[in-house]
Amino acid sequence: MKAMVLPAVTNMRSTPSPLRLTELAEPSPTEGELLIRVLTCGVCHTELDEIEGRTPPASLPVVPGHEVVGIVEAAGSGVPSPRIGERVGVGWIYRSNGQSDENLSPNFVATGRDVNGGYAEYMCVPENYAYPIPDVFSDAQAAPLLCAGAIGFRALNLTRLGDGQSLGMMGFGASAHLMLQTVRRLHANLFIAVFAREKSQREFALQLGADWAGEVEQLPPHALHAIVDTTPAWKPVVESLAKLRPGGRLVINAIRKEDSDRDYLHKLSYEHHLWMEKEIKTVANITHNDIRDFLPIAAEIPLQPRVQEYALDQANEALQAVRRGGSQGAHVLRISH
Repeated sequence: MKAMVLPAVTNMRSTPSPLRLTELAEPSPTEGELLIRVLTCGVCHTELDEIEGRTPPASLPVVPGHEVVGIVEAAGSGVPSPRIGERVGVGWIYRSNGQSDENLSPNFVATGRDVNGGYAEYMCVPENYAYPIPDVFSDAQAAPLLCAGAIGFRALNLTRLGDGQSLGMMGFGASAHLMLQTVRRLHANLFIAVFAREKSQREFALQLGADWAGEVEQLPPHALHAIVDTTPAWKPVVESLAKLRPGGRLVINAIRKEDSDRDYLHKLSYEHHLWMEKEIKTVANITHNDIRDFLPIAAEIPLQPRVQEYALDQANEALQAVRRGGSQGAHVLRISH
């Protein structure tokens, strides 16, 4: 089978095409696993963290990709319902201990980092971690729901917001554009402020229902109850804390932060940024319940993911687009039809 493989951890500035198109043997499902023929796979910023070593793969080479949509082709022994022909999705959680806090468990195994993922024509996954995809979504639309959408849903729940309160979003990429649509359905009277570098992203946020949009440094019309930061940078952390009301909560929705602007943390002032019982909460991975709960909600809304498709052999190009930022929506690899 064809796959895009990461042979070594590298810096994408010096190595703009870190993945190699490779022929691999088609995997076979072991006990409790499904074999999936991959249709599409979303391209996530976490892949950059894997490639550049901020959350390095357990072993190399590895096939990245954890926003996977495909068709069940075969099942290993012990699978109670083979589900042959079913369209399913696979997220960042490949397997864990199955408990409510499995995202924090040392048993957590990440798709496309600790085991081969979806930048390939076929992959295997434990049956319990393959999720039915609602018919309302196309293959390309469904891909970003498996991580960007579901992890945004988890971050939203961690804000503990109620209707009539106020939410800020730092960054407006794949996850935030889905979160905004979700918030509008679940909390119609929530005030939503979006902070983004690019004017086109701010305009996109307003089109999707944001009440206000501005640059990262700008102050919103009033202090906010909670902010979700989906960026890979440190500046938005400091700026977010300055925009919270007393008792407000910052939820950082990122696997890793990059080092390029770490010096911005020197601007952090206890009095202005942290005092008055402000809180910081991080999102650590995702559980199978997050994905299972989110997909039916996404279908009921229904969410309208904006996606740009690439061929499998264009994965490096898609990764560079994610690294540059400023895009509207998500990037998705088309593997097969």
